Amino acid sequence: MLIIPIKDGENIDRALKRYKRKFDKTGTLRQLRSRKNFTKPSITKRAQMQKAQYVQGLRDAVEI
Repeated sequence: MLIIPIKDGENIDRALKRYKRKFDKTGTLRQLRSRKNFTKPSITKRAQMQKAQYVQGLRDAVEI
């Protein structure tokens, strides 16, 4: 549970902005979305390999 202490005279919009930033840093929403649907480890590994090949191709294109 996130706790955001509000200082005296602090604008509520500023506190809400701090809350949203802290919420994003915890990665709660990303974790919920990833747990929503199960993906097999082989599919996850294949996606990582495809991404690595794509990035390597971009780096090779820059070196030429």
